[in-house]
Amino acid sequence: MLEYLQFFWWMIVIIFHILGVIAAIDAIMKGRTAQGSIAWAISLLFFPYLALPMYYIFGSRRFYGYVIARRSGDLEINNIAKDLLSKLEENNFSCNDPDTNYKVVEELAQMPFTCCNNAELLINGEATFQSIFKEIETAEDYILIQFYTVLDDTLGRKLREHLIRKVQEGIRVYFLYDEIGSKQLPNSYIKESRKNGIKISHFKTTRGWTNRLRLNFRNHRKIVVIDGKKAYVGGLNVSNKYLGTHPKYGFWRDTHVLVEGPSVQCVQLSFIADWYWVNHSVPELNWQPKASKKGNKRMIILPSGPADDLETCGIFFVHAINSARHRLWIVTSYFVPDQQVISALQLAALRGVDVKIIIPQKSDLRITYLSSYSYLKEIIRTGAKIYRYIKGYLHQKAMLIDDKVAVLGTANLDNRSFRINFEINMLVTDKDFAAEVEKMMEDDLSHSFQVGVEDYEKRTFWFKLAVRIARLFAPLQ
Repeated sequence: MLEYLQFFWWMIVIIFHILGVIAAIDAIMKGRTAQGSIAWAISLLFFPYLALPMYYIFGSRRFYGYVIARRSGDLEINNIAKDLLSKLEENNFSCNDPDTNYKVVEELAQMPFTCCNNAELLINGEATFQSIFKEIETAEDYILIQFYTVLDDTLGRKLREHLIRKVQEGIRVYFLYDEIGSKQLPNSYIKESRKNGIKISHFKTTRGWTNRLRLNFRNHRKIVVIDGKKAYVGGLNVSNKYLGTHPKYGFWRDTHVLVEGPSVQCVQLSFIADWYWVNHSVPELNWQPKASKKGNKRMIILPSGPADDLETCGIFFVHAINSARHRLWIVTSYFVPDQQVISALQLAALRGVDVKIIIPQKSDLRITYLSSYSYLKEIIRTGAKIYRYIKGYLHQKAMLIDDKVAVLGTANLDNRSFRINFEINMLVTDKDFAAEVEKMMEDDLSHSFQVGVEDYEKRTFWFKLAVRIARLFAPLQ
């Protein structure tokens, strides 16, 4: 009996190591970065018992299911995109940027900059959700809702009540949420929504037997569209903590933007691609772009994700950083940059750009908090300044470039946003709007302290070891 048990265990060991070798080859062949491929390959070869299940859950960098689904629906979606491009050009809403620095963004977005837009900065949860609920009440045809996190708390129920009331008035409501980000959302919330006519679904990153344990992909987009006339994009989710009521994090610092004008249709285009993946259908929507009566801001919408042919988000950030001439201010809730972004930040500081990066002092993810310390020395020594926000929890994602360009959206300066998450950002080229963002960031800086190299060097050996280990896992985060 003992011999059979020994044989059984030896067979398990051999199988694990064989599968580890196969998975390591897969990681090398399919990895999007050398660092990530090396990290996975070493783990799979030397620690297959732990690394194999982790690789199956977190290892993929390409959302093939979404790619296949999009291909089957590309004809309809591409026709909508082509028709939208024609309408933008016919109505003189398509405005090619005279600054060739941003031609790259148009290529990445596969859409042009549009003019005749208005962008209203909404600072923190109270202002954001007051505005969202107000505009929901004005809907005359349909409402598109998409959030990473939705909870069945006071705010979540209030949103549902507003949507149910609009459905009763004959308004169509399409509602997407991320199944991982909203894992605490009970079935009762979903059933009640569907019973009252809301078309609601999670993003289905685990759909299909090959994806059952694929927990790495997240749809991190936060979008609201009203009748194809107004859209919201930003960092806030549907949870009481985003109103600053969380007992641990307290004050919650975040930003959303209300958009009016032709760019609304570009936000809508991102939503229907996700909706098609979930439902294999494209709802009838308003694709007639209209000029905003409130402003004439030039703007471009940039969705990105693991189904893209290129690493859209990472390329965009590197290009944006490289485009800065005298100022580059960045606010991000997670700071785990790859080597390309580190080099771009160093180059910006070395050529005399005022580089300021604001990151949170409090963090909800210990590994990313520790990882951020490992980048301090190599970035600070080139002249860049890093600040930690202390008033509460900093969750906003924003970037200010020189005196004219502002970027706001859902993407952080980390590997997950660059390569794994579905994100959406907007780039606005307007001096007045940039001045508003500058004022907002100056207020953030007034509630932050500057970090020095000594902030890391004065720490204990064990803290430094934890930081270095966390950095080793940065390509996997």
